[in-house]
Amino acid sequence: MEVKTFKPEHTDHPGKLLEVRLTEMSMGPKELAMRLGKAEKTIFAILNGNSPITREMAFLLESVVQTPANFWIKAQNSYDDYTMFTQRQKELKESETWTQEFPVAAMARLGWIPKSTTWLDKTQALFHFFGVTSKQSWENIYINQELKAQFRISLKHDIKHYAISAWLRKGEIQAKEMTVQTYSESVFKEKLVEIKQLAIAGNVLFWNRLKELCAEAGVKLIYTPMLEKAPISATARWLDDVPVIQITDRGKRYDTFWFNFFHEAAHILLHGKRDVFLKDVEYNEKDMEKENEANEFAVKWLFSREDEEKFIQQGDFSPMAILRGAREFGTHQTFIEERLVNVDIIKNYETKFRMHLEIID
Repeated sequence: MEVKTFKPEHTDHPGKLLEVRLTEMSMGPKELAMRLGKAEKTIFAILNGNSPITREMAFLLESVVQTPANFWIKAQNSYDDYTMFTQRQKELKESETWTQEFPVAAMARLGWIPKSTTWLDKTQALFHFFGVTSKQSWENIYINQELKAQFRISLKHDIKHYAISAWLRKGEIQAKEMTVQTYSESVFKEKLVEIKQLAIAGNVLFWNRLKELCAEAGVKLIYTPMLEKAPISATARWLDDVPVIQITDRGKRYDTFWFNFFHEAAHILLHGKRDVFLKDVEYNEKDMEKENEANEFAVKWLFSREDEEKFIQQGDFSPMAILRGAREFGTHQTFIEERLVNVDIIKNYETKFRMHLEIID
């Protein structure tokens, strides 16, 4: 949603208006101070624009200079608005180099932020998008992890962290717009059986039904288009105590999508709420163990190692044999074929069942 930026008109300090009024009344600052019962230096500070006209002062002036208190209050508010606006513009200007690190053109094309012509407007759009007020606020959340309840993974050591943070933030926004059932681990495991049937059916128009099945188990499934400079396939995390799987159609391949989905489902079922997993990034040894567990989980659901070994032992890798194997092992032929490519039994150019994927949410 585009947020309209408040842009007040230029206005002078109300002390200038007071100075004009005193001239009209042939009254000097000293006399005004005496009539108001205030120190002379207070009046000079107002006339010089170094001190505001407070609400108390506005009501006192009403009696002495015969101008309604509301006039002075409005004049001061207008000046304060313009001063704050000017200061904010300066802060935005200082953050332009930060903005230039983001793929703002791509984000605008996707409708994540409004299309803007100036870097100042682009910076303002990014602050609205991330829900922060400064570059430092963004760094505290996405780099320094100071808001661990919302963002538990630091992107400090990832050179693509600007674009990745934008992709993740879009997922947060999408998740807040979704409503699902209360999460149930047992129900999610049950739904995975039906979800596997979607996967092996080979129908590329599966997305809406897949999302419904996840929602019935209390899992928010989100499709977020891949962003330039953020080559992420998927992520699993918990937001507001709700499991969220955020996924792209990176590579536009049917087999890749389903492997990524079951991989992230494994993280939800096997690993803790405080873990955040980004597929396609480097992990330490401990987290890599969890990644390997998730990989094996996905393999088991789509085409197990045992079934793979049985199929390879048959020695026939022709298209007809792959089709028979898909029926025999309860999977889809593209999953068998891609496994044979991975173990170098057939070559990429020999594939016959590879399917193109285009998610329409």
